[in-house]
Amino acid sequence: MSLIKLQNISKIYGFGDATTIALDEIDLKIEKGEFVAVMGPSGSGKSTLMNIIGLLDRPTIGNYLFEGKYVSRIRSDRAAKLRRDSVGFIFQSFNLLNRLTVLENVSLPLIYKGYGQYKRYKLAGNILERVGIKNREYFYPNQLSGGQAQCAAIARALINNPKLIIADEPTGNLDSAGSRLIMEILSDIHSMGNTIIFVTHNPELTRYATRVVYMHDGNIIYDEKTAVGRVAKRARKTLYTIPTKTIDDDLEGISTLMKAIPQPNIRPTKKTKKSQKYSKKVNKRRLKK
Repeated sequence: MSLIKLQNISKIYGFGDATTIALDEIDLKIEKGEFVAVMGPSGSGKSTLMNIIGLLDRPTIGNYLFEGKYVSRIRSDRAAKLRRDSVGFIFQSFNLLNRLTVLENVSLPLIYKGYGQYKRYKLAGNILERVGIKNREYFYPNQLSGGQAQCAAIARALINNPKLIIADEPTGNLDSAGSRLIMEILSDIHSMGNTIIFVTHNPELTRYATRVVYMHDGNIIYDEKTAVGRVAKRARKTLYTIPTKTIDDDLEGISTLMKAIPQPNIRPTKKTKKSQKYSKKVNKRRLKK
């Protein structure tokens, strides 16, 4: 039985001439234990798809089955409970509360399950140790690096032991070192049997995925199984067709910059005036010939 099964899913915003089709009759199955990367240009429907899978939004048309149960039309309170207990979210902007410590941020979801403070903090401390920032548990978000803040966000997503983890551009605000750290942590979480779906624009990050789904204009245009450790075949084409700058491009840029910079008003010296007069005489002689 598939963990996620989307049948003919469409999402439409607006009406009349202002209608926008964000998702157009999508069919998708994701099995337990998969590590799925979702790629596509901006506006292709990636975030809308994640919102529907994460029960943050409902499809306009179609059916969504989560662990074999129809969830596309369940009541809001039931959707919220299922989302709390079964789905962990990791956002590009971290979404940590600045007035709470890292430990308090990570333990926050357990309040809604009725856990006491001691148990909340103990579980949160264990998760923070798992993601490598146990020594930052009493820091505030503004005292963390980008990579550490995202580690805290991952810990918060894991605190309820979810069946599904959704990461929307988890490395979007990080440098290359921070990106590798986060993807290694997610890879480690996946190796323990978790199902992960992450959105990315970076073809290099498909090395961590077992499957890559490509979207365009609200459609899934390609679905590729891939070996962990290798850039997905279709993503590799994108990676190696990115234009690189040459020396000529740099020189052209310098030339354009020089044209844009106002040149100083330099008064000609006597020598310059003489040479200009001489040049004019020579040019006249050449014209006569």
